Amino acid sequence: MRSSPSPPRRGGEGRGDVGSSPPPTCGSATTSPSRRSRGGPHPLPRSAAEREFAAPLTLAGFGDAIASLCAADADLAGVVTAFGAPPMWRRPQGFPTLMLLILEQQVSLASARATHNRLIARLGGALEPAPFLGLGDDDLKAIGFSRQKARYGRELARAVADGALRLDRLARRDDDAVRAALTAITGIGRWTADIYLMMALRRPDVWPCGDLALAVAAHRVKRLRARPTPDALDRLGERWRPHRAVAARILWHYYLSTVRKKPKENPA
Repeated sequence: MRSSPSPPRRGGEGRGDVGSSPPPTCGSATTSPSRRSRGGPHPLPRSAAEREFAAPLTLAGFGDAIASLCAADADLAGVVTAFGAPPMWRRPQGFPTLMLLILEQQVSLASARATHNRLIARLGGALEPAPFLGLGDDDLKAIGFSRQKARYGRELARAVADGALRLDRLARRDDDAVRAALTAITGIGRWTADIYLMMALRRPDVWPCGDLALAVAAHRVKRLRARPTPDALDRLGERWRPHRAVAARILWHYYLSTVRKKPKENPA
């Protein structure tokens, strides 16, 4: 996600998460072996099961992945030594989380959360597609939606309400299939899909290479000459397979502990 450098609001300026705009060119779980072999150290070993479909992260698996990454990468080990292990940031699966991710595009997390809370209050404490679609333009404006985000929210709500997007089936689909299903909805781009995969579905090897906060942290932690572009960040992440989602959390933890100095903030 390209975000602005506020408490990693990785829906920040310049991001491609605006419906038909093309997402950054990032690799995926199905990146070819020849692509993986270029531009950096060999990735960590990947099992056949992981290549086919990765099980959701558990707390035990999260700890094991941190240990594996720290053993393989002294820079990540330095972050964990200095600031402790990162939280295993998570979000619930479902429509409310995707609505919040849309709201977080190009604004601070605090602002998006406030709008989301006002929306839930306006709907009586539960955020469901049909009641949301019953809100008019003036209602959404008063809650805090821009005209564009009102459109995106309605596109999402309609897709869920009419069955075009079956959120209950995403947990049984592989990463690329989830991305394809989500990015088919206007207003949901690669970053939103990746954060949903990481935080809601808890996939272990998702790498949101369009994320500005991640790029800022990688620039500093890996002592790169320049802040990496999405493609360069994608290549950098290859060395951390099959634990890229955990490596991202370590880097976000560094960002929040240094750049933002808000270590308890949930970066996504």
